[in-house]
Formats: sequence, C-alpha cells, structure tokens
Amino acid sequence: MSAVNLFSFVDLFARSVVATKHLLAKGAAHVSGLGVPEREMLNWRLAEDMHPLGFQVMVVANFSRTWTARVAGLEPPEGIAADLDVAGLNAGLDAALDYLRALKPEQFDGRDEIPLTFEIMPGMAPTFPAARWLTVFAATNINFHVSMTYAILRNNGVPIGKADLFAAGLG
Repeated sequence: MSAVNLFSFVDLFARSVVATKHLLAKGAAHVSGLGVPEREMLNWRLAEDMHPLGFQVMVVANFSRTWTARVAGLEPPEGIAADLDVAGLNAGLDAALDYLRALKPEQFDGRDEIPLTFEIMPGMAPTFPAARWLTVFAATNINFHVSMTYAILRNNGVPIGKADLFAAGLG
C-alpha cells in the first residue's frame, strides 16, 4: 500500500500547469514590451545543448496529462507539439488543466502497485509500479521543466522571482 494518495498528484500537477501559464505570460509580456518576437523567446535556451523554452512548456502540458492518465488506467490524451506559438502553448496548458480537473479520486484507487512499462528511449523500457512512475518519474520531470521554464526566462531578463513559481497559490 502506498503512503501517498496518488490523486493528490493531480492537484500538484495542475498547480505546476498554472505556474507555467503564469511564467509564460510574464515572458510574453516582457518580450512584447521590448519588441522581441515571441518565436525568439520560445527558442531561448539555458544552455546550447538544452531544449528551448517551447519544449519545456510542452513537457509540462503533456506529462501532466499523460502520466495521470496512464496511472489511472486511461488512454493518454494526444500531446501538443513543442513548436507552437504562445497562444498554442497556452491552449495546450488549458487543455491539460481541463483534463486534470476532470479526473476523479476513484480512478486512482488501488492503482499504486499496477505494473506499467514505458519506453523512455529506444532500448530502455522499464517496468515500475504505477505509483513510482507518478510520484518519482512524472513529478520529477514536471518540476524540472517548470524550473527550466523559470530559469530560461529569468536568464533572459524577464522580471520574475521565486514568488512567480507559486502563482497557483499555496491554498
């Protein structure tokens, strides 16, 4: 039996999506004021060998839905692409929020130890209990990509601070 209620991660992921929407809006407003094209902002990277901002936002939108779906035993919804404009990324984040808000606690009941196999990359398809996928793999990845969204924007002069990561509220 899991010591954690898996459904509680639905709210955690929804808060991550809201924070990402907030960060993206702050970035878009900043570049608009400077006359910098959105596409340029979405291609910003923290380091040359890292994925750009658009990719970071895409992962938050996609992982928050696909991993909750897999763990709940549902067909994962289609994801969004990383090369969308700000409006498209926001639509994807909104779709993620709608999906998360439609999930019910009973969809996660008894799912903790269900084995799930997923191909992370070619030749690497581990099988773990559903709870581990959600609480370790998905949660770590979503938090990483929200943090990278913040770091990329901050590194490029967007006036944001730690409080912007709490845009979804603490209540």
